[in-house]
Amino acid sequence: MAGLGGRKARQGLSYEAYIPSLIAEQDPLISTEIAAAQGNAEVAVRDLNETPPDLGNLETLARQLLRAESVASSRIEGLILSHRRLAKAAFEPGHDVTAESVLRNIAALDRAVALATDTDELRTEHVVEVHRELFTGTRDEHLAGLIRTEQNWIGGDASSPRNAEFVPPPHEYVPTLLDDLAEFLNREDMPAVIQAAIAHVQFETIHPFVDGNGRVGRALVLAVLKRRGLAPYYLPPVSLSLAGRADRYVAGLTSWRMNAESNDWLLVFSDAVWSAATGARDFAGSVADLQKEWIRRAGEPRRDSAPLRLIELLPSHPVINVQIAAKLLGVTNEAARLAVTRLEEAGVLNQITIGRRNRAWETIGLFDLLDRFERDLGPAGRTPHPTHNRWEGLTM
Repeated sequence: MAGLGGRKARQGLSYEAYIPSLIAEQDPLISTEIAAAQGNAEVAVRDLNETPPDLGNLETLARQLLRAESVASSRIEGLILSHRRLAKAAFEPGHDVTAESVLRNIAALDRAVALATDTDELRTEHVVEVHRELFTGTRDEHLAGLIRTEQNWIGGDASSPRNAEFVPPPHEYVPTLLDDLAEFLNREDMPAVIQAAIAHVQFETIHPFVDGNGRVGRALVLAVLKRRGLAPYYLPPVSLSLAGRADRYVAGLTSWRMNAESNDWLLVFSDAVWSAATGARDFAGSVADLQKEWIRRAGEPRRDSAPLRLIELLPSHPVINVQIAAKLLGVTNEAARLAVTRLEEAGVLNQITIGRRNRAWETIGLFDLLDRFERDLGPAGRTPHPTHNRWEGLTM
């Protein structure tokens, strides 16, 4: 059958697809260098979780770190938006396609972490469930939870895998490989950082879905760190660190596929976890300092007052209106309006308009902290090549 593209693309061709080894019982060789790097990464993640900063509400830190992870993971896939734009879209959903995709990524991350915590034995169906969460309610909802039934490839062009950067295993191998990966995710006999690194590279190698592989694969990283108890409260935004090392990220994945005994990928990943955890710790301290400044500006409101409780909640709700504030505080709209007005007058909140009529307020200073957090972890490198799917004319 004739394929798409020009004459060259329509010609039959042979290609080599990569079929990875099973990993359920694999014992990776860990060099002294890797052992030190993963050890440093685990210490940093534990420090983030065991000695949190003096924040009014620590749940706000967990939510903000998850949002930072989602924004960065989506950016790696070419979905680029600011934290301010994401917050506005969360306030008034349905008008920003890119932001909606990132919000769905947050939902997928939430689901991955919940499954890691609540499920005794992870199975392929749980990985599929995370993918389904990623696409539910989007314009690509028809892809939600569907394991591919055709060949795909990364890089090159959409007409054929002729110049592809990487060709994943044929679809016939995918169910077995996913079952094997799920079995590997249930292991508890290796360092959590190493397990997360191998699980991620194996998933990206299998590339089991038509779209969304990168985001689901990075969600598995957080799932492992949570499941193994390394990050019980605060998940380091590893994607944010990887986004700042995009070239090393892709090179590390490639190195592992060429030689699973190579230290390159495990070192890149361990360094990314360390950087994400230490950066998150610094960010949390900056948020705590900002909250103290808000409290000072607001005139040191009394304990349990509506203004103080709202200040404690603002980092996870950077754009609010009176109705949202009332719901968060469990008070009447009038009491919430008074609290919002006090914080606006104190220079904690700034009134904005979203859409044509929706009056809202955004926090002053928080988005600047988020922007600095991203810059400190390094500028984004190149976006990985896109995934293409089956060309009718190819032969094996």
